[in-house]
Amino acid sequence: MSAAMTDLPRSHHQRIADIQKALQETPNLDGWLFYDFRGSDPLAYRVLLLDQAKHVTRRWYYWVPAQGTPVKLLHKIEPHVLDELPGDALPYVSWEEQQTHLARILTPARRIAMQYSPQNAIPYISRVDAGTIELIRSFGIKVATAADLVQRFEAVWSDAQLASHREAAEKLRLIVTETFAHVGTSLAAQPPLTEYAVQQFILSRIKAHGLVTSTAPIAAVNAHSADPHYGPAPQGSAEIRRGDLLLIDLWAKRPEPGSVYADITWTGSIGPTVPARQQEVFRIVREARDAALAFVRTRVSAGEFPCGWEVDEVCRTVIRRAGYGDQFLHRTGHSIGEEVHGNGANIDNLETKDGRRLLPRTCFSIEPGIYLAGEFGIRSELDVYLTDREAVVFGQPVQTEIVPILK
Repeated sequence: MSAAMTDLPRSHHQRIADIQKALQETPNLDGWLFYDFRGSDPLAYRVLLLDQAKHVTRRWYYWVPAQGTPVKLLHKIEPHVLDELPGDALPYVSWEEQQTHLARILTPARRIAMQYSPQNAIPYISRVDAGTIELIRSFGIKVATAADLVQRFEAVWSDAQLASHREAAEKLRLIVTETFAHVGTSLAAQPPLTEYAVQQFILSRIKAHGLVTSTAPIAAVNAHSADPHYGPAPQGSAEIRRGDLLLIDLWAKRPEPGSVYADITWTGSIGPTVPARQQEVFRIVREARDAALAFVRTRVSAGEFPCGWEVDEVCRTVIRRAGYGDQFLHRTGHSIGEEVHGNGANIDNLETKDGRRLLPRTCFSIEPGIYLAGEFGIRSELDVYLTDREAVVFGQPVQTEIVPILK
């Protein structure tokens, strides 16, 4: 170990040691090459614990071999951009120097990981441009995807993060109850209650409960609920009346650095009875959601961790067999982390075939939906956290029926 490594803050020292351990546990992988140009790879900054606000204008490379000392390749006018990281440093000025040094650094590697996804199958991982991949291949080196490595360092939670998720999930569940109660008592108000007003109420409760969110929640009635990413505008959003179906989708986390999100979706009917067709569509969505959760629980309890696409297929099959396959417009779920859509395995065999295996101490949503254009949409979303043998859902109880908001 170089003297430089021993002088580093413990977090960076340990992170590189953990990366090398992961590389040693991955067959036929000689190392992990990180590359960035003007913030082109935010994953590199996150995995390496670097400040993403740094002013960096030149290309840098950071080579972490499975064994041995890491190496930095830096432009001479920006020699300090990787000072936090261990390893030897090589300066360059010209493009010829850059390529010569890079080829030498990577010798005698034969297969390395980069933030690359074959055919851009997982766009969350595809951060390195095609030209840079071509350059590495010109050295006679095979480039493998770093997808599973990124997941290991981006999606696996600490105990503190798990605690922050559990708190956020419990508070979001309470906000659902508060929101439906608010809608029920505000229908006779003047001016009339609108989707936008409901959205703003949810935002106010998120703040009141000590949480923060990246973007405003969804509040959608009737045909608007058939738009999975509908957002009510301040002017002209629909009024909420008796007999309407209301879908709310809300996500939030603690404000402390490192906190992670919770993300849930509920539907309510503004009337003492829920229309039979809405009940039937909800039943199908619920059965698809529960089938996916049961599949994960069965596999994980046996010590087996399925791939994201497998879980999606279990869920999607239920909806397809009910005759609504073409109305399920999105993946079954997404990774959850410090960003509401995280960088771990997604529950997806539609938009991508996510072949990443789910990992212990990671979290993802299960949120099937059926969207009947011009009529209504139903989505039911919960978050699943994996331990070594369990799949846990916080923020109980989960939704089992459309909530009658007026009784």
